[in-house]
Amino acid sequence: MAFMNRIVLAMSGFCLVTIGGTHCLRAHPHVWVQTETTVLFDKGNITGLQEKWTFDEYYTAMSIEGLDKNGDGVYAREELQELAQVNIDGMKDFDYFTYAKFGKDAAKFGPPKDYYLEHKNGILSLFFTLPLAGPVNAGASDFEFIVDDPSFFIAFTPAEKSPVVLSAGAPKGCTAKVVTNAKDEAEAKRLQDAFNAQLAPANAGGAPMGMSKLITVACAKG
Repeated sequence: MAFMNRIVLAMSGFCLVTIGGTHCLRAHPHVWVQTETTVLFDKGNITGLQEKWTFDEYYTAMSIEGLDKNGDGVYAREELQELAQVNIDGMKDFDYFTYAKFGKDAAKFGPPKDYYLEHKNGILSLFFTLPLAGPVNAGASDFEFIVDDPSFFIAFTPAEKSPVVLSAGAPKGCTAKVVTNAKDEAEAKRLQDAFNAQLAPANAGGAPMGMSKLITVACAKG
């Protein structure tokens, strides 16, 4: 497949944005992503999210075709830089598939930074940081977020091991967990309803946000 026609992870609901154009597909996931997120803290404030998305082997193979420019069998960060930029640019209009709330209020993010792609053990991973528009006191309200595609084009799944961790600087006693039906059905439904309401325009005609993907961060109130 030619480089200019490579599909990259940058789409609106049902459409893939490629370096060569836009292609629309429907119905079920076409890309599978495993997520790992670090909640960033500084001086008792939550300042943003550091995300790692690990793609499936089929998307990886399609994406890296032709990118080993020096033919050494290694896909260096520099060789993947253009693809990383296209991913980040393309996801801008879709909030980077990351939605967050402090209590009842939607959290606002600034532009992503420190983004790059890594090819390791035959798999491609995208790293990027989403800073909050402004730091928020960790004890002011519970922080809740989800990484998901309302159209279900991309299937996001939290990693089985350490799907969410807290960075250095987190106040003592802060905890993070993935909310699942079995663990906390009532809380999961409340969070799902809140996120679906927040995403009503984007989620029109799409699948409900998955309850098993919701993550909550709770710190002592103060």
